[in-house]
Amino acid sequence: MTTITPAANERAPRRARLPVHGLLLLDKPAGLSSNAALQRARWLLRAARAGHTGTLDPLATGLLPLAFGEATKFCGTLLDADKSYQARVRLGERTETGDAEGAVLERRAVTVNAADIAQAASAFCGEIEQVPPMYSALKRDGKPLYAYARAGVEVERAPRRVRILALETGDFDAASASFTLHVTCSKGTYIRTLAEDMGERLGCGAHLVALRRTAIGALRIEDAVTLDALEATEEAQREALLAPVDALLQDVPALALDGDAARAILHGQRIRAPQEGAAGLCRLYRQAAFLGLGEVRADGYLYAKRLLATAL
Repeated sequence: MTTITPAANERAPRRARLPVHGLLLLDKPAGLSSNAALQRARWLLRAARAGHTGTLDPLATGLLPLAFGEATKFCGTLLDADKSYQARVRLGERTETGDAEGAVLERRAVTVNAADIAQAASAFCGEIEQVPPMYSALKRDGKPLYAYARAGVEVERAPRRVRILALETGDFDAASASFTLHVTCSKGTYIRTLAEDMGERLGCGAHLVALRRTAIGALRIEDAVTLDALEATEEAQREALLAPVDALLQDVPALALDGDAARAILHGQRIRAPQEGAAGLCRLYRQAAFLGLGEVRADGYLYAKRLLATAL
């Protein structure tokens, strides 16, 4: 009997993609890029369409919401959301990148205590200005700043205004000259820069040694799952780990429509806003079914903004 085996360079058949819809709250591990985490989760779910709602540095861990199918239509809604982080900061050393991945540029003696650190932190609460780090994805002339930095080129950056809504310090360890920083901040805030600026205020320099994102808007790390947990779940049950599409929009007011109003909106018609209130975005529902986003404009009418294809 002759046994026929596949050629060495023959590829395994591609897995069929499925119409998966929802939001995976992923607890991203350290050392993995956000895109690599997304592609791994997409493969495990066999999802036809996927996207993330903002990235985390490979060094960072924590909350990374991944959108699949219809949820990808609403990824942008989290970009403006406030975010919370837990960071570990080491005093006495400045690094090239502002974190533990960069070479040490300078070492200084550390003579501060926990009270000094808490006092320094108080100066950064509220609206502050930050100069974006050179090792960042911000672009200048179509080129990311980190590309200039790797080439040894320093580019002038304008300060940006950000908001620090809450800032707490704790767990100071004199032996390692490190402490924990709990931050809730507006979009565009660089925790690396915050750590460096605190180090300069304390007179000894500092850099980030660990960073964990714990919240984005109404989404919390406590509800997240790891890639290992996703992989350990039976394939037929993995989709049950997804939050519904409208989990991305919990900070947006909800508006219930009756059957006639829902049909009109789904057919692209404007309708008189069912209730008085401020103009702006709203989540639309017919009974308990999420339809998509609408917008109440200044003329008092409700318009469709972005609807689920599955609702049409």
